[in-house]
Amino acid sequence: MTKFLLRVWGLAKPYRLRLYLGVLAGVLTGLVSPLVIGTVMFVYSAVFPSPDQSGMAQLPMQKLPLFVQQWFFAARQALESSVQTHPWTVMALITAIPFIMLLSGILGYLNIYLLQWVASRAVADMRVQLFRHLLDLSAGFYSKNSSGELISRVINDTVALQNILNNAVSVIVRDPVSLIGVLVFLLWQQPKLTLITMVALPAVMIPIIIYNRKIRRSSREAQTLVAELTRTMTESFTGHRIVKAYNLEPIVTGQFKNAARRFVSQYMRIVRASSIPGPLIEFFGSCGVALLLAYLIYGPEHHPNPTVFLQLIGSIFFMYRPLKNLTQLQNQIVQARAASERAFALLDTQATVVEPARPRKLQAAGTDIHFDHVHFSYGEKVALHDINLEIQPGQLVALVGASGSGKTTLANLLLRFYDPAQGTIRIGGEDLRDVSTRDLRSQIAVVTQETILFDDTVRRNIELGRPGATNDEIVAAAKHAYAYDFIMQRPEGFEAVIGEKGVMLSGGQRQRIAIARAVLRNAPILVLDEATSALDTESERAVQAALDELMKGRTTICIAHRLSTILHADLIVVLEQGRIVETGRHEELVQRGGVYQKLYELQFSS
Repeated sequence: MTKFLLRVWGLAKPYRLRLYLGVLAGVLTGLVSPLVIGTVMFVYSAVFPSPDQSGMAQLPMQKLPLFVQQWFFAARQALESSVQTHPWTVMALITAIPFIMLLSGILGYLNIYLLQWVASRAVADMRVQLFRHLLDLSAGFYSKNSSGELISRVINDTVALQNILNNAVSVIVRDPVSLIGVLVFLLWQQPKLTLITMVALPAVMIPIIIYNRKIRRSSREAQTLVAELTRTMTESFTGHRIVKAYNLEPIVTGQFKNAARRFVSQYMRIVRASSIPGPLIEFFGSCGVALLLAYLIYGPEHHPNPTVFLQLIGSIFFMYRPLKNLTQLQNQIVQARAASERAFALLDTQATVVEPARPRKLQAAGTDIHFDHVHFSYGEKVALHDINLEIQPGQLVALVGASGSGKTTLANLLLRFYDPAQGTIRIGGEDLRDVSTRDLRSQIAVVTQETILFDDTVRRNIELGRPGATNDEIVAAAKHAYAYDFIMQRPEGFEAVIGEKGVMLSGGQRQRIAIARAVLRNAPILVLDEATSALDTESERAVQAALDELMKGRTTICIAHRLSTILHADLIVVLEQGRIVETGRHEELVQRGGVYQKLYELQFSS
């Protein structure tokens, strides 16, 4: 719990000035509660003075130092005299009570506003920190975690943390001060009777501890179910075409309904466990009052007068609200801890691709790429084994082979999405592990089979290749990618919004937008990962023309299933089960009669 609270403090620390002001307002709000009781007594004793001074002995002021008692009695006598000579003094005294309550309301407002201001910004900072941290994690992390669950952790799990910052800090400051203030006030006035009424309250701690454990278990399960709901929605919305094509609506709806029902079940367990302690506090408090009455009936002969007794009972019941709030606070902390554990676990996740402490500068233009005895595995599955490959600057190198032979893995290692288990990858003599990933990837342009476009304008999607590019540069990139004509056919032109994943465009158009983005990047190294394999013949021709334009003057690594696109490659690398089995030009490999020749015959045989 201490570690959790320290991490929460770390989030709020940048806004500590407003936090301290909010805490101060909460302390003052808590002090108003006993002040109201004291003011009512003070005003009542001044307006209706006791006929003898013995009544003064019953006042709680007798427990205070002598100079305070003297001040109190002098003030009361002055007020008694003023009440007799100036009738308007009575109204002034009466209005003091609502004035104090107004002051309490203002302080309470400042307490809530300032603390919620801190909470909202602290949680927003945490979401940004989580989002940035997730983007920095390696590709292997995303292969093990669904996007829906990650979204749930960033959004939903932090909501519980915001609730704890909103409510807990105000309650943990205001209500203990109010509770202690009233309790001290009662102990000054009637210490023995107060202690008798408090005898039963410790018993309430037992069910509170039991229910807190239930809340923590149910809260953790509820957050897991929220993540499942988010995951189901994300997968259904992004895969809506498959859902509709295969009539999967009832199945997907059933999965969502099942998760929703289980969430409601866990949520109601939390409601039950959170609601029961409040009535228990009231019950045990009433037991304390019953003990007090039994003591007065069967105990001493001298009983307190009705005014003092009612004041005592009223003050005890006045303590119930802050006591219940503190109980609910404990429940909220347990829920927030269970939810935030998942979010903090993400922040504690370490990237498998480690940035160098002192990165070296990379110069990729006009330099070679060298894979030296590279090994890599996905868990127990070997993906690459003893890869040795040298790519000369300006060469077009094609990677071919059956699915799962390691072609894409080789490209992923070049982009440093992963680090090799053994061996090194060097560009211009620099080990990629000694270069920052930002510097490395800024010098590589990528066009993949699965074109990733964003729900934004055509201009913005192209500009992402080099943020801040001028309009002329964006237009020139579109022309090089043979995308300018179909872009200008739209009424909005470059300002046309293309929808999620470019759904408003055809497959060939999406690819040419991606190529325009790569052109604008103007990187010395180009990676083409089966960029035309999913296109029809007509679209492939247009895209291939754009790719030919893009490859001019660049070192290009092309992953291809269609051998027709790489017949003119400077070097063809044939992979099989993670090993390089053949290298050479197209004519050499066909005449050699090996794996490549078989692939060629399969694709080009009549």
